[in-house]
Amino acid sequence: MYPNTLLHINGQWCAAASGRTLPVVNPANHSQIGTVAFAEKADLDRALEAAEQGFKVWRKVSAFDRCKIMRKAAEIFRERAETVATCMTFEQGKPIGEARLEALAGADIIEWFAEEGRRAYGRVIPARAEGVYQLVVKEPIGPVAAFTPWNFPINQAVRKLSAALATGCSIILKAPEETPASPAELVRAFVDAGIPAGVVNLVYGNPADISSYLIPHPVIRKMSFTGSTAVGKHLAALAGQHMKRATMELGGHAPVIVFDDADVDIAAKTMTFMKYRNAGQVCVSPTRFLVQDKVYKQFVEKFVEGTKAVKVGDGFDPDTRMATLANPRRQSAMIANVEDAKKHGGKLQAGGYPIGEKGNFFEPTVITELSTDAMAMNTEPFGPLAIINPFKTFDDAVTEANRLSYGLAAYAWTRSAKTANAIAAQVETGMMTINHLGFALPEVPFGGVKDSGYGTEGGSEATEPYLVSKFVTQAGL
Repeated sequence: MYPNTLLHINGQWCAAASGRTLPVVNPANHSQIGTVAFAEKADLDRALEAAEQGFKVWRKVSAFDRCKIMRKAAEIFRERAETVATCMTFEQGKPIGEARLEALAGADIIEWFAEEGRRAYGRVIPARAEGVYQLVVKEPIGPVAAFTPWNFPINQAVRKLSAALATGCSIILKAPEETPASPAELVRAFVDAGIPAGVVNLVYGNPADISSYLIPHPVIRKMSFTGSTAVGKHLAALAGQHMKRATMELGGHAPVIVFDDADVDIAAKTMTFMKYRNAGQVCVSPTRFLVQDKVYKQFVEKFVEGTKAVKVGDGFDPDTRMATLANPRRQSAMIANVEDAKKHGGKLQAGGYPIGEKGNFFEPTVITELSTDAMAMNTEPFGPLAIINPFKTFDDAVTEANRLSYGLAAYAWTRSAKTANAIAAQVETGMMTINHLGFALPEVPFGGVKDSGYGTEGGSEATEPYLVSKFVTQAGL
């Protein structure tokens, strides 16, 4: 049921030139379920040549016709959502329901970008002299190198792929080695929809080797990366050395601010769901819960109750709400965070321990009254850990929310329009959702500030980094 994954270069599915592969492991039981081809320099050179030639073809295809091919790819991908979801649960471990929704959302994202590509309008600038035309023309920037993570194998790849194709760019997608089959199915949908050879290329291998080779290469004109802040800073510096445009969607440490006047029941229920989605392995996962004194005890009780009700188990069980962590690294990180929290006075209210002897399962965990010098209060846990601390005043909440260098996402709960407006204005973040969950729709921006990166991978702004604004002025003779 799980395929061995090949590279896709110049319209062909192929093994690596060396024949080298990597094992793909099921995180629920540590068994090998397949292999993925391991690209090296010879394969990357072929992909670069293909992307260069593919760009020459694709840039000449009208936005109208590009849209038709992309919409066909979306239709094909939607029809294959169950196959994609099954691959994703095997390789990444998330519950099948979450995997299915991610696949279906991927089709929506393709369709949205397909339509947005038809609206890359230029403009006419009024001239100072008679008989002069001044035009701004939007042109595709060129071949793109994109690097995507394992936590959302479709969601992150489809945004980069769709933005590049909608604007007329070709792309080399370096997808995650731990979760290779689902992004391969995404590429397959475009291939089967009729995308010209060389326009979409897919590689796997050593991430550091691939990025250090592709980003400086003269064929590549833009890069896009989703991943950790530490790696992102390195790649952004590399791109800067070679004057390459970059879109960086990096780590987060999202604060959740619950004011005294919030609907505590709804806030606790909603944030419990959001916290343990994908076992907390989400860049916008709520982590630092800041709850005002008057409702602090009530919120903790409700949140802990909801946490203990989360069913952890087999990702293919329809009743499972949280499945395994994606790899042993995340389980080890969770153990380290909990042990460190105990040393810093944190009170363990729920969870805190691995589950079973097979797989990377970990209990949904809640820690309260944790000091700000604890590890989990400063570095992204990227797992099923919620920290709940009280605050007294509005300014106290803002100070803590802005204390870290991260600025990707934030949440707030209040019945006061005045408070909602004030907190939205003062928290340093790329995205904020108040009294509901409103992130990650195709039509809205998705990106951060400060150490959480720059640029956006959603909304109309997402296509701009893939386009060049060329100024053309002409006078009649």
